[in-house]
Amino acid sequence: MVKQEIIFGLHAVQSLLKASPQRIQEIWIVRGRQDARVQKVLSAAQAAGIKVLPQDKKSMDSVSADGNHQGVLAYAKEGQSYTENDLYPLIEAIEGDPLIVVLDGVTDPHNLGACLRSADAAGAHALIVPKDNSVGLTEVARKVACGAADNVPLIVVTNLARCLKKMQEQGLWVAGTTGDTDKSIYDVDLTGPRVIVMGAEGTGMRRLTTETCDDLVKIPMLGSVTSLNVSVATGVVLFEVVRQRQAK
Repeated sequence: MVKQEIIFGLHAVQSLLKASPQRIQEIWIVRGRQDARVQKVLSAAQAAGIKVLPQDKKSMDSVSADGNHQGVLAYAKEGQSYTENDLYPLIEAIEGDPLIVVLDGVTDPHNLGACLRSADAAGAHALIVPKDNSVGLTEVARKVACGAADNVPLIVVTNLARCLKKMQEQGLWVAGTTGDTDKSIYDVDLTGPRVIVMGAEGTGMRRLTTETCDDLVKIPMLGSVTSLNVSVATGVVLFEVVRQRQAK
């Protein structure tokens, strides 16, 4: 039996229509909605030969994870899943300097989705999470990612420290973020083949993860707050990598 996913939200469904229309089995549109954004979905679905069904809002609310479906959802065959075995060949095939994002212990699907979106925007090639004590690619994470989940492979690994060491053997440098360092992201060279590790809010990176990093960096905090939401921090660090790469 083919496993099925429910993809909800305008951006997520539009991205799937663009990237993998063959996965979509049918699309639901809330009755009465006829604005331009929905018309784009209808046109793309018609071009791909995908069945579109009008539904009442209550029915759509009942099958979407948080009810925030924006009047559009798609039933689709389960997308490709990635494991550690896919990671190292992926890195070898990258032209130019790889940029890999690691989330150590992030359990909120909203944060994962936002981190995927930032990773996609910054041109990252993959996002890695450990198998234990981390959130997977849920329906909510997909929606928050606004299509980035179809562009940035989410790779689940069993042993994160071992994975980091293998990427180091491939020539990548690992920078971990922590408040327990004097080095600012603006003072460290983050160019070249690079892995950026973000820890969970509150607990930060685990000990073995921290010990494996080549560099430990922090975002300088100038106000009264002592930390940022992990998805915000991920965007700040990734776009400092982008800035440094473009400056070179």
